[in-house]
Amino acid sequence: MKLIIQIPCYNEEKTLALALAELPREVTGFDQVEWLIIDDGSTDATRRVAHQQGVDHIVGYTRNQGLARGFMFGLDACVRHGADVIVNTDADNQYDARYIPNLTQPILDGKADMVIGARPIQMIEHFSFSKKMLQRLGSSVVRKVSHTDIPDAPSGFRAFSRDAAMKLNVFNEYTYTLETIIQAGMKQMAVTSVPVEVNEDLRPSKLVKSISSYIKKSIITMLRIFVVYKPFRFFLAIGLVLFSMGLVLGLRFLYFYLTGDGQGHIQSVILAGVMMGIGFQTFLVAFVADLLSVNRKLLEEVQYRLRKLESQPEQGK
Repeated sequence: MKLIIQIPCYNEEKTLALALAELPREVTGFDQVEWLIIDDGSTDATRRVAHQQGVDHIVGYTRNQGLARGFMFGLDACVRHGADVIVNTDADNQYDARYIPNLTQPILDGKADMVIGARPIQMIEHFSFSKKMLQRLGSSVVRKVSHTDIPDAPSGFRAFSRDAAMKLNVFNEYTYTLETIIQAGMKQMAVTSVPVEVNEDLRPSKLVKSISSYIKKSIITMLRIFVVYKPFRFFLAIGLVLFSMGLVLGLRFLYFYLTGDGQGHIQSVILAGVMMGIGFQTFLVAFVADLLSVNRKLLEEVQYRLRKLESQPEQGK
């Protein structure tokens, strides 16, 4: 059994050595433990530090592509290097590496395909009140959409089985954390969490530039996730609201017309017709979106099979 610990990096020369120093080279249940760095177009000495610290695999881009794309690139590289289990952690040493065996154990026991490290959010002093509230909100949305019970959805400290890694895709460019849990739930993977601890804050978050930016991007991310993974429900709800408003206006005009006071309310008839028409068209969009969603699932199944076939020769090397 091989475990590969991956770390997405973008200009992490100041903290990477400390993060790597904490990583284990031996983990219970594994014959091999390797490290993999995803260099997301770093312009500093990140690669040199990684080489000096004995990192087994260094992959990446020549230009910054963003956290989500780097994360997926790392999963693909880990699978190609024969990983049976993959652990993802951060280069700023935020997560306590001593909990890596806790993350991997449910997968080794055959009880989970994905394991999320749940941080004690309310106890983390360097998290602002608004950030803590957003973490709770994001987690609650993810639980509702994915039908999982994950208390800390934004946590990047997580473990994946080889099979789970090959099934995942990330369409959102901002972050992978919320979307991968929702995908796992949609694909009937077993997802669980284990409590973990965090280390002291070494640098400001590169993902959270400001609270206002974080709020805006988090809301957009959650909205896009809901549209992508629940398109029928999303568009059907909009269609029902519009159609119902138009119907109410139409009934209002009908009431005035039957009571002999129909003159002067012709605007209500026009608006009712427009809103009911748009509502009906939105119903049709809901069905089209649902068909596209089914098509996406079929394409993902084909992609999974291709990944499985492509990884077999390299795994045997």
